[in-house]
Amino acid sequence: MKYFIHILLFFTLTGCAGNIPGDDLASVDPTGESVNIKEVSDTDSFLDDDFDDLDDFDDFGGEVADLPSYSDPLEPMNRLFFSFNDKLYYWLLKPVSNTYSAILPFDIRLSIGNFVNNIAAPIRLLNNLLQWKLEESGIVISRFVINSTLGVYGFGDPAFREFGLEPKPEDFGQTLGVWGVGEGIYFCWPILGPSNVRDTIGFAADAYSHPMVYYVDELAVSAGYYVASRVNLLSLNPDVYEDLKKYSLDPYVSMRQVYLDYRRGKIADKVMLQKTDNQL
Repeated sequence: MKYFIHILLFFTLTGCAGNIPGDDLASVDPTGESVNIKEVSDTDSFLDDDFDDLDDFDDFGGEVADLPSYSDPLEPMNRLFFSFNDKLYYWLLKPVSNTYSAILPFDIRLSIGNFVNNIAAPIRLLNNLLQWKLEESGIVISRFVINSTLGVYGFGDPAFREFGLEPKPEDFGQTLGVWGVGEGIYFCWPILGPSNVRDTIGFAADAYSHPMVYYVDELAVSAGYYVASRVNLLSLNPDVYEDLKKYSLDPYVSMRQVYLDYRRGKIADKVMLQKTDNQL
């Protein structure tokens, strides 16, 4: 029962505080990694180079012709939830994030983000191993050891600054994609934001893999950790959602496409590699 409560809390607070109205606004996932969607949406070459090739393959790595780029049969309901998340962002999350940013300097907030990323290393390690990325798994272990020691419990990131070891974020949704599981229909969850069947299952698995589920017995402590980590992440990626809305004729459609393109791109590096290997 305790684990169920922790996972439910993880779902609610992760989406609410970190990525309203979208799960990848600042790519919020249990790994703690973040991606600035403004950079994705504003970089034409990223979309053109990476996703033009991706369109030629289905979820199983095979060539397809004229398949729809998404499945959204629940669009009326999803739009309703999108509107709810939009109001929640402006009425609650943005004021809280602004106040938090005014109190804590950027360097401190960045250090907190480093700590959150470091403590979630087991999730990245597990999913790199499940995808048979042995070199990347070694980098995850090295980063954790270096940042936990030289980085003072992970508040610093000397593994990247001093040793050039870049983060290797992988989650179970990506792992399922690499295994050939299709994404299924698109969801815009209330509070949690955009997702799909595969990523929803993956998100639950990652939540259950988080060390906080096993080492914290008090619900209040878990609540404080998740709220603080998500608000902190949002404070490091301000105005991303607003910029997306500003340049979108239909913010719902833009958010859906950015999310799906980003998630497909995360999976495509492995899927496309497998396709190439099979042709050699």
